[in-house]
Amino acid sequence: MTTHGTTHPAHASDGSLLRALARRWPIAVGLLAAAASVLTGPNSAADPALIVVIAASCYVAAAAFARPWTAWAWVGVATVLVVAARLLDVSPVLVNVVTGTALVVLGVVRGVARHALRRQTAGFVGYGLVALVALALPAGPGLVLAALTLMAHGVWDLWHLRRHRDQVPPALAEACIALDVPAGLAMLVLAVLV
Repeated sequence: MTTHGTTHPAHASDGSLLRALARRWPIAVGLLAAAASVLTGPNSAADPALIVVIAASCYVAAAAFARPWTAWAWVGVATVLVVAARLLDVSPVLVNVVTGTALVVLGVVRGVARHALRRQTAGFVGYGLVALVALALPAGPGLVLAALTLMAHGVWDLWHLRRHRDQVPPALAEACIALDVPAGLAMLVLAVLV
């Protein structure tokens, strides 16, 4: 009910609740992606390893182009790379490792802010190497390591959300936390149970 230009508290809280939920769309996107990744797999360590490599390369893209929004664009590029790699019967993880490396080189050639590029390169190399080690292990231990790496990437996302909002889109960091931690945990449980 409206009186003298004010809104009844029940209607105001409904509107503010909807606005609050709308601001949290990245979490919904991440949770949906986590559910999809768990429900369609994981068949091997390659599934969580691929998520880790794509997530790390998105941050490298933001640093290489010195534009945070390019991290979101890279999600689309990486998805196209996955589809193309599968059509060509090539490892999508390997294709994304190679293109992530190309992004690092591009950033160096462009002369972008070295501290941001260095940080993202370190994350890409660190997480990427552990993901590749997971692929080399037998199926069970490989899946456990890849799932733990995916969960650890959620900590990297949280750190960026809190400390580097100017370099990585906060919405992407939120979506990645909502993807990495639940998906990694679910895959870890599946790896232990199966």
